[in-house]
Amino acid sequence: MDVFVLGNLGACNSFFGKSYGLVRLSPTMLMSLAPLRNNREYRLLFLGQMVSFLGSMITYVAVPYQVYELTKDNALVGMVSIAALVSVFAFGVLGGTYADRLNRRRLLLVSEVLLGFSVIGLMVNASLERPSVPTIFILIAIKQAIAGFHRPAMEALSQSIVDKKDYAAIGALGSLRYSIGAILGPMLGGLLLAGFGVQGAFFVDLLTYVIAFISLALMKQLPKPAPSTKSPWTDAKEGVSFALSKPVLIGTYVTDIVAMVFAFPVALFPAMSQNWGGPKVVGLLFSAMAIGSLLVTLFSGWTSKVYHHGRGVIFSAALWGAFMMGVGFSNNLWLCVFFLILAGGADMLSGLFRSVIWNETVPNALRGRLSGIEMISYMMGPLLGNGRAGWVAAKYSVTTSLISGGVICFLAVLITAKCLPQFWRYRSEIKT
Repeated sequence: MDVFVLGNLGACNSFFGKSYGLVRLSPTMLMSLAPLRNNREYRLLFLGQMVSFLGSMITYVAVPYQVYELTKDNALVGMVSIAALVSVFAFGVLGGTYADRLNRRRLLLVSEVLLGFSVIGLMVNASLERPSVPTIFILIAIKQAIAGFHRPAMEALSQSIVDKKDYAAIGALGSLRYSIGAILGPMLGGLLLAGFGVQGAFFVDLLTYVIAFISLALMKQLPKPAPSTKSPWTDAKEGVSFALSKPVLIGTYVTDIVAMVFAFPVALFPAMSQNWGGPKVVGLLFSAMAIGSLLVTLFSGWTSKVYHHGRGVIFSAALWGAFMMGVGFSNNLWLCVFFLILAGGADMLSGLFRSVIWNETVPNALRGRLSGIEMISYMMGPLLGNGRAGWVAAKYSVTTSLISGGVICFLAVLITAKCLPQFWRYRSEIKT
C-alpha cells in the first residue's frame, strides 16, 4: 500500500535502498506485460478470467440490488455476504486440495460450467412472478462454494506456466484484471439493471463464463500436478500445517486481516454519500479505491526490483490505515475521494507484494491448497471489517468509525511487524 511519487528517483533510491534495503528503482516504471507477450497459455488464461471477473462484478451489484428491491431490508442485503463467507470457510481449503490433486485446467473448465449453471438459476428465479429470496441465498452460497475450487486452481495454474522471474509481473497483471473488473463491472451492472433489469445483468454474466470456458479449452501443453496417494483430508491438513509453519506466510495473512478488519470502509459509503449528494455519489465512493488500485498497477514496473517484500507489505498496510484516517478527517467529497484513491493504491501494493511472497515461498505441489487459505484470509477481513465499521458508526459516528479504525490499523500493523521478525526480514532471492 506504499505510494511513491515519480519524481526525485535519486532521493527515493537513497531512502529506501540505503536506509531500509527496500527497493532499487529502475527507469522502467510501467508494469511488465512480458507474460502476455511471450506466453500463449498465460495470455489465454488471463484474458478469459478477466472477462469472467467482469461478469462476476456485474452479478456482485445485481444480487444486493435484487434482494433490496424484494425485501427493502438492509440487514438481509448484508446477510448475502455472510452466506458467501460461510462457503469460503467451508470450501476454500478443500477446493485448494483438489487443485493440487486434479488436472487444473479440467477443474477450471468444470468450475466455469457450474458457475454458469448457478447464474442460470439466478436468471430463472428472477423471471418468476415472486422471486424467492431464500433461493438467491442458496445460489450465492453454491456459487461461492464453486469459486472455492475455481480460484485455487487458477492461482496454481498461473504459477506453473510462467517463469519465476515473472512472478512480480503476473501479480501486477492479476491486480490489473481485478482493477478493471472492479471499476467497469459495477458501472456496467448499473447500466444493465437500469435498461434490462436483473435478468439482463445475469445473462451478461452467463456470457462471460462462456468466453472463459472457450479460452481455457484453447490452452494446451500444461503441466499436471503429481498424483497423490493420500486422502483429500490428509492433503488439506498438510496444506494448513505448511502455512502455519511459515512465519512469512502467517505475516501476509495476519497483516491483511488486521488492515481490513479495522479500516475497511465500504459499509459506511451509503451514509457518507448523504452529506455530498446521496445516491449519485455512492458509485464514486465505491469506485475510488479501485481507481487507486488501477493507477498503482499501471505504474508497478518498479516493484520487480523490490526484494524486501515483508517490509513492503508492512509499510503498505500502515499507509492504508493512515489514508483511512485521512478519509475520516475529510470535510468535502473530493478530499475524501482523494484519500480513498490513495488507500486503494496502498491496498493494491500490499497485494502485489503478498502475491510475490506466496509464489516464491509455496511449492507448486501445494499452491492450490495455499491459495484456498489465502482466499479465506483476504475475504474474511473485508466482510468482518464492514461489520465493525457499521457497528462503530451506529454507536458513535461515521467519522469516529473511520478515524479510530485507521489509528488501530496503523498500530496493529506495527505490532504485527514486531511480533513476526522473520516476516519483516524476508528477502527475495529471485533476481529480475
